[in-house]
Amino acid sequence: MTARWLTTRTVEALSARERTVFRDRELAGFGVVVEPSGRKTYVMELAGAGGTRRVALGRHGAVSAERARSEAAALLAAPPGGAATVAEIARRYLRDHVELRCKPATEAQYRVAIDRHILPALGGLPIAAIGRAEAAALQHRLADRPAAANQAVAVLARLIDHAADWGLAAGENPARAIPKYRARRRERFLTDAEFRRLGAALDGLEAGGGLAAGAAAAIRLLALTGCRRNEILRLRWDEVRADAMELALRDTKTGPRTVPLSPEAAAILARLPRIAQNPYVVPGRKTGAPLSGIFLQWRLVRGQAGLDDVRLHDLRHSYASRALALGESLPTIARLLGHARVQTASRYAHLARGRVREAAARVAADIAADLLAGREQRAPSPAPDPGPGRDALKRSAARIAAEIGADILP
Repeated sequence: MTARWLTTRTVEALSARERTVFRDRELAGFGVVVEPSGRKTYVMELAGAGGTRRVALGRHGAVSAERARSEAAALLAAPPGGAATVAEIARRYLRDHVELRCKPATEAQYRVAIDRHILPALGGLPIAAIGRAEAAALQHRLADRPAAANQAVAVLARLIDHAADWGLAAGENPARAIPKYRARRRERFLTDAEFRRLGAALDGLEAGGGLAAGAAAAIRLLALTGCRRNEILRLRWDEVRADAMELALRDTKTGPRTVPLSPEAAAILARLPRIAQNPYVVPGRKTGAPLSGIFLQWRLVRGQAGLDDVRLHDLRHSYASRALALGESLPTIARLLGHARVQTASRYAHLARGRVREAAARVAADIAADLLAGREQRAPSPAPDPGPGRDALKRSAARIAAEIGADILP
């Protein structure tokens, strides 16, 4: 070790023929590791019951000496034993950030990742002690569930970022260096026969009193509109524009959006009673509150229909696949589903391969008529497609809902 005053300028001038640690003269434990390759990493050495622990504060260039010194001082000032544990940071993160800024569905996802995965594995450890090995071990514990593993590591990374903002952690975020597992994309689309079984199950359970009318209506609306679960469960009556045959949703995953209503969907809404002092279309048990969840009801319905492997969200996928089968374009489907980008809807493109081949044959035949016959006259190029307008979207929604409704409705 060589002691000197470390500033961005002095560190820039450092070089070494072998791995060398240059220690700061003023702040005990603060230093920079210089490699023969020229790579320089700021570090802070902290003494604890288990011996000395070295914390990386970031590479020179990405982090200035002044910032590294500030983060090192924050680590040194932390209570002995690293009192700022992962559990404490998680509680503060949920209270001061998630509860204030995130939507309920996002908050629920974060709580699952924290309560079920992060806290059991890392909750008692100091946040400053979390390194790449701990983050990788968390991911490995969930290797059989790639999506949950990726989510847990991503939430851990956010906890460490916020701890750094609060002066309770320093250095590069080790969780952000963990490569994601390749998630298994699950695609399940209901066939015509399965939609008929679903419709029969809904009718039978509702008629026999095993399923509340509001829950049955919610499931039918999800199938007939392609909406997300909470877009229906949290739908308010003042967002229903029956005269315009549309839903004017104020708050969705991608912001405000308009959902065209088919005659079948509008009829379902028209049959639902309005509950005094409750603004929600699908009311819950509590006064003035919406139905909080529908998973238990859905489990009952899908079991009755013999569709145990079908998730509620698969109704949305099935709506998209039916739209493709009817010849709707990806931009139209993106608008109908409320995707912010057309690329998001492109996941369904493989379902239209047969139609794409037919289109390719038609285009090639048209070109061949000119190319091979030697025609001099050329048809003018078609004008660019401006995308679906509101009336076109309504017609598309009506066609799709009529197809699905023929199977799911009595």
